[in-house]
Amino acid sequence: MKRYAQVGIGGRARFFYEALATRYQDTARLVAFCDTNRTRMDYANERLRALGHPPLATYAASEFERMIAETRPDVVIVTTIDRTHHRYIVRAMELGCDVITEKPLTTDAAKAALIRDAMRRTGRDLRVTFNYRYAPFNTKVRELIHDGAIGNVLSVHFEWLLDTSHGADYFRRWHRDKRNSGGLLVHKATHHFDLVNFWIASVPELVFAQGRLGFYGKENAENRGIDRFYYRAHGSAAAADDPFALDLEASETLRRLYLEAEAEDGYLRDQSVFGDGISIEDVMAVQVRYRSGALMSYSLNAYLPWEGFRVAFNGDRGRLEMEVVDQAYISAAGHQAEEGVLRGERIILYPLGAEPRLIPVEKQEGGHGGGDPVLLDDLFAARPAPDPFGRAAGYEDGLMSILTGIAGNQSMATGLPVRIGDLIRDYDLL
Repeated sequence: MKRYAQVGIGGRARFFYEALATRYQDTARLVAFCDTNRTRMDYANERLRALGHPPLATYAASEFERMIAETRPDVVIVTTIDRTHHRYIVRAMELGCDVITEKPLTTDAAKAALIRDAMRRTGRDLRVTFNYRYAPFNTKVRELIHDGAIGNVLSVHFEWLLDTSHGADYFRRWHRDKRNSGGLLVHKATHHFDLVNFWIASVPELVFAQGRLGFYGKENAENRGIDRFYYRAHGSAAAADDPFALDLEASETLRRLYLEAEAEDGYLRDQSVFGDGISIEDVMAVQVRYRSGALMSYSLNAYLPWEGFRVAFNGDRGRLEMEVVDQAYISAAGHQAEEGVLRGERIILYPLGAEPRLIPVEKQEGGHGGGDPVLLDDLFAARPAPDPFGRAAGYEDGLMSILTGIAGNQSMATGLPVRIGDLIRDYDLL
């Protein structure tokens, strides 16, 4: 029976610890929590007790090494803020543990290099949790392209839309500071860039990007005639009639994880999306050339009326189109099971010289288009099912997904295209 410790006990952490405490309790053992905030760890232990699981030992972030020594985990699960992923991944490996990390792998190339060097020194294993790979809809696209349904993929057009519920949430919380998240091109688009790498079985070579903060932020609000502002929603009269304000008291999870915990670390979960201090973009356009020769145009907008994505693949034997309309959500707002639940989807194949046809896909229950439960089985089941699609993601997959976003950030800053090989050593060997 493998032993697991988890570091970073915010909203996303529940996905892992609740699964381990219930579905996988016969084959996996949770042994410890580690976080900067004891109130959040106490709340997580309450949730475990409600599930019939005994509470775990809790350790402050400064006690990470002591946690490893005292509880002896085989695997450390990293669900901290993005900029600290590398710190816990590297130290866990040096202390003899394998690691499972939430996406993105990390936020810049220098930190990625530290992770790579730690893996080489220690021989430890790393998994990156790209749950979208496991959604049946996305797996079917991989299967169709792999089987040659449209021949060699020559170009990809990928449009991702975040609505004003989910999209706005990145501008309330720690993600709004690019130093924490790498911006949406790293934090959010790591999913999307990984999917393209997975679908076409290639890696990026050259990236050019443009982006701006065009909807959120105080100056944009002023330009639209808004003249009432506030710093945070809680206790603010100005927030009362703002549809973008987040009420932390309306959800027990938000109240317990954040409002009641903020006195410990000062983290405010309900900042105004139209305030100052936002350093990430909400409008992004990226062009990518892949090693295979394929070209991609990609866009991400975080303020739209509906949520989902459209992708078109053009090959030398036809065209494949997919569209997904998602159920939007606010992270940790008490309905985590609904994350990414599909409201509509379709795949259409247009073969050259033949009639187009709608491709049937068997639906799977669960978050992220049905990918979450399949990913959890792949991570924690005693005998994971064989996976002919190779969906398990490791260091190289995590690296190739973030390097597109990291290069995009550099391109936006300089106005110049960026070669992926200039960002990290040994790129040609990957």
